[in-house]
Formats: sequence, C-alpha cells, structure tokens
Amino acid sequence: MKLFAWQPLVISSLVLAVLAVAETRPQYGGTLRVSIREAPTSLDPADSREADLLARHNLTLLIFDTLTDIDDAGNVRAALATSWQAAPGNQRWQFRLRRNVKFQDGMLLTPATVASCLRTANPSWRVLPDADSIVIERDAPAPNLPAELTLPRNAIAKRNRDGTITGTGPFHIADWQPGKKLTLAAEENCWRGRPFLDIVEIEMGRNFRDQLVGLELGRTGLVEVTAEQAHRISAQGARLTSSAPIELIALLFVHDSHSPEEKLLRDALAVCVDRASIRSVLLQGTGEPAASILPNWMSGYGFVFPTQPDLQQARRDREQVHTIPVWTVGYDANDSIARLLVERIALNARDVGLSLQPSTSRSTDLRLVRLSIVSTDPWIGLANVATVANLPIGDAGGNSVQDLYRAEQALLATQRLIPLFHLPATYASAKFLRDWSVGADGSWRLADAWLTSEKTNGDKR
Repeated sequence: MKLFAWQPLVISSLVLAVLAVAETRPQYGGTLRVSIREAPTSLDPADSREADLLARHNLTLLIFDTLTDIDDAGNVRAALATSWQAAPGNQRWQFRLRRNVKFQDGMLLTPATVASCLRTANPSWRVLPDADSIVIERDAPAPNLPAELTLPRNAIAKRNRDGTITGTGPFHIADWQPGKKLTLAAEENCWRGRPFLDIVEIEMGRNFRDQLVGLELGRTGLVEVTAEQAHRISAQGARLTSSAPIELIALLFVHDSHSPEEKLLRDALAVCVDRASIRSVLLQGTGEPAASILPNWMSGYGFVFPTQPDLQQARRDREQVHTIPVWTVGYDANDSIARLLVERIALNARDVGLSLQPSTSRSTDLRLVRLSIVSTDPWIGLANVATVANLPIGDAGGNSVQDLYRAEQALLATQRLIPLFHLPATYASAKFLRDWSVGADGSWRLADAWLTSEKTNGDKR
C-alpha cells in the first residue's frame, strides 16, 4: 500500500501546477467593469464641445485609432499610417495608409474617409486623398505633425448617416447611454488583433468614494484614484498603477494684466506659494511641485524653475503697489481637493499682503485649473496646454531644447498661468485584472488585459 501512496500526491501536484499555469496565461473572455468620474455626452473625437480630459481620451482610444502612435519616450510610431514624408519646409506632408484595414461595420478604411475625418477635426487644414495616401497641407511649417496626429481628437472615425459612429480600434460600441454608461465589445477583426476581454463596461459620473466601494466589493475591476487618496490606499494594500506626472494644476488668470502694478502682484503670488508644504500635507506626497508648464521628465529643464517660496521677493513686489485688490479665485466644487488647495494658497498669499477670496462662481479673477498635457511629445503637450488655457503659443515646433524652453518662457511671460503641481494619473485595479498598464501619458492599455478564470467563470454564471 505504501508503495503507491505517492500517486495521489503526484496527481494533486500536477493539478495544482496546471491551475497555476492557467492563472498566469492570458485567456479570452469576461467583462471588465470600469468607473470614472467624468461623464462625457459624446464619443465623437472631433466634438469640441466636450472638455479635453484624460478620461475622454482613454474612451476614444478604445474605439478608434490614430494615424500615428507615440511611445512613453515621445517617439512616433506607425499606426493607421505606415510611413510619412514631409516636403521641404514641413508644410506639406504625405501619409501612406495601412492596407486592408476595416471599420467595425465592415467598411474598408479609405483615404477619402480619413481625409474627411481630419478636415472635420481641423477645419484650417487642407487634407486631400491621394491614391493609397492622404496629403495634409498647413498654413505654416508643422514639423511635429506626426506627433500631433497621435492626439485623440485626430482619431479616425466614420460618421454614419444614422448618427452612429464607428472606428477601427480594439472595441466597438455595444451600448451607449450618454453621460451614464458605455458598453464596449471586443472587435473580432481588429487589425491589431482581438483583445482578450469580451466586454468593457464603463460607468460614468461616479465619485471617487463610490468607485472605491465598488472595487472593494469586487463589482468593479478598475477605478480612478485621486492624489490625496493614493498614499492611504497603497498602505491598505491596493494595487495602484500610475502614469508619469502628466496633469498640471495651476492658477489661471482670466484676463491679461493691465498695469505694471498688477504684474508685480501676479509675480508676488507666483513666488509666495509653499508648493512643497501643500504637496506634503494636502496631496500626501503625490506628484511634484511645479513652476514650469512641462514636467521635468518631459522637457529636461523643469528643475531650473524654482519651486521654493521667496517671501522676501513677494513682499518687495507687494510693497510697490499702494492699492491691493481682492482677487476672487474660482474652483470646481466637485473636485475633492480643490477647495482645500485654494484656501491654502489664499493663506500663503495673505502672509505677503495679498488678498484672495475662494469662490465657486463662474465669474472670477482667476481659477484653479487642471490641465492635461495629453502627449509625451513636449511640443504637443505645451501646445495643448496653451490651447486649453487660451494662451498664445506662437510657433509650436522647433529643433532643440532651447527652442522649447523659449516657447515655454514666452507662455509664462504672459503672467496668465502660475504652475503649481504636476500630478500622475493613478488607478486602482482588482486582483483578477491582469496585464493591464497605463502609459506615461495616462492612457489605458487594455488591449492585452485579461481576467483570471475565477472572474471569467463568475461572469458566465
């Protein structure tokens, strides 16, 4: 009898080994439920009525593709376009399209459709189909056009007569309840390959507390985490994934300064904020203090902008002005940390003789804003911040770090924008979600994500 006692043990070991392999090998199937705070009402990439937010970018790139992709180092790669070439002067570009790509409704991707789509998103561009390519002509040199085409607003969408919209991305729209819920299904014939997940359900308009409750109860597989939550949630053992610092928190003045005295007061405000202390206490050590628009990891020169407060300089500037106005500072009442940030900045300002009044009114002198840099290409990131903040950008392109530095300095010289912090996009995920990641720019990478067999079997039940 003892001679054969080892057999059950061996069989059990083999079963456990097979199960272990099954849990580490990607498998198809299952429904991933995601929660986000934002509640977009349109999925059209070119719809300018929608706010330029990271969550909307991520939804766009689950359904649609762009002509070019960009990696975490800012290198442009082929996507729907396989190659591109600029004429001398960088005003005329030709992009050769990938062959045999189909939209999710089975229609072939054609140069005419691509050209029409890009004209819709960019009315000032001249875009023409040309055999198996498209030609883009710009009014001014556009040396960074391949990188600009990676922006979600330039995603290629086919707009149908019945009002529906289709793309060439890894998932197609199965159900859409604007501002509430989006259900996506895997695209079997995606040119990049079928994703592992069968379904992605995205609940919108969920506050951060409700998102975390859903994650803890196992109802949700992926949720957003705020900067002030990240440290506590990590200490509790949650699985957190973060991008590079890609969101700029800043003070944005509504109008240009109209007098030398106002310029002095804006200078004083910029150097009186104790960014390090606010980051440590209110943001729980998340992100980086910032006095530059672009984060240092992207530009390489962010460290030359001092972030330490200079109270003596602030007081000298303040003392040159006889009448001190009360500036109203607006903030988003739905932003969980905005009010505390504004109140702390107001205290810093009071220490040097400035007067700030926090307000939730839409009519204020300046606002606390969150600006998404959206791209790992520094020129595109800088141009996007300028566009969203309604700041003059000038020539959005160059060949050197010096050119980039001068362009950023010119934006800061307007005294409309006071950078405060660079924050990452952070997410918490369930243990059953495997091989998901987030790009340096905050983009979701769900095409290779999969669910463990326990979760997929649970979905089937």
